[in-house]
Amino acid sequence: MADIRPFRGVRYDQAIIDDLAQVICPPYDIIPPQVQSELYARSDYNFIRLEFARELPQDTASKNKYTRSASTLEQWLGQGILAVDETPAVYLHDHHFRYRGKEYRRRGIIALVGLEEWESRVIRPHEGTLANPKSDRLALLRALESNTSSILALYEDRERRMASVLVRKEKDEPVIQFSADNGEKHVLWAIGEAEILAQIRQNLALKPLYIADGHHRYESALAYRRERRRKLGGPSGDGFDFVMMMLVDFADPGLVILPPHRLIRGLPAPKMDGLLNEVNSLFQVEELPVSAPEAWSRAEHFLSEAGQGSIVLCRDRGKNLLLKPHDSKSLEKFMPVSRSEHYKKLTVSILDHVILEKLLGLQREQEDKALAYSYDHLDAARKVLSGEYQMAFLISPVKTEAIKTIADVGDRMPRKSTYFYPKLPSGLVFYRMAEH
Repeated sequence: MADIRPFRGVRYDQAIIDDLAQVICPPYDIIPPQVQSELYARSDYNFIRLEFARELPQDTASKNKYTRSASTLEQWLGQGILAVDETPAVYLHDHHFRYRGKEYRRRGIIALVGLEEWESRVIRPHEGTLANPKSDRLALLRALESNTSSILALYEDRERRMASVLVRKEKDEPVIQFSADNGEKHVLWAIGEAEILAQIRQNLALKPLYIADGHHRYESALAYRRERRRKLGGPSGDGFDFVMMMLVDFADPGLVILPPHRLIRGLPAPKMDGLLNEVNSLFQVEELPVSAPEAWSRAEHFLSEAGQGSIVLCRDRGKNLLLKPHDSKSLEKFMPVSRSEHYKKLTVSILDHVILEKLLGLQREQEDKALAYSYDHLDAARKVLSGEYQMAFLISPVKTEAIKTIADVGDRMPRKSTYFYPKLPSGLVFYRMAEH
């Protein structure tokens, strides 16, 4: 049973910080160094100082970016830059954005969710994780005792009960409403009414929650809870037993998933040349010159219509190759035997295990230097045609049904299988455990 709770959110005092667009920031995992510097320069109160502070050459175990974030948090609370809401609430968030010329609105609620170990199946993951991001988030949890950014999780609302509850809040005055520099718009309502909160808890209590984005944050929260329980000698029901989540309906029309296309560089020429012969034995191959009319729209159509395992190989020789498996069964021998049948049929699994691992011989330890990701097929193609990368493998986005299916059978997709667009910004509202 999912335990959904309101909380006393910590937010910028808009009487002091009147332009929230200048102080919100992306979540830590999509902030490159250049963007980090730009966010520092944008405002002395940009949330980057809490979410993803700078590392300094003189950092030590006792004085580092995490301790600086903790000092900044206490300073901002003391100065009134940040204020704690008086009444516990669940926060309704409408995120308006544009993608490929179309307007979207993604609706979700930001709430506390009781932490559950994976074995309980109350919270279900869909994707693998890396160790380094987990250690970073765990260190930040220890220092701040706060969730600075929300985990994105999905739920089913087939009978539209949650939707009908939330729509009632639209007529009320929002606590936050602004447009960001990138054209996105954020509207946030605080739901503190006991009746509505009870309906939200009732509607979600018996439904599993599926982590869409934020697996590292969730696993870090679990690790932090274990640490605290060991120190206290058992369960406590304290603030560290909960984690902040943004909960979105699987069927929400603003739930946009982008495909993480794979980019390759640094592999020896013989390996690259030999790839084409090996690909022919496993895939139907159709050449599509990049200069051909509507080449990219044809490639997109191929990815959307050709079915599982279909991949577009973009090379620096002016031709794309459209790859479609001869027989999906023949590819299963390249898959880990412990994986589910659903996993073995995923295009991203076929790409990673058959092409990258088997045919190209890409090893896990090579990935940092040889493998990169792009979420836009034209951007990926440009990086290949410019010579920055040797080739790109373009795939179609994973569907929400596949996420649910994989999670329901207890499996996980390969790392970097999904990218939910746009990311929920950090700094709108966050959870401080001391205010539980």
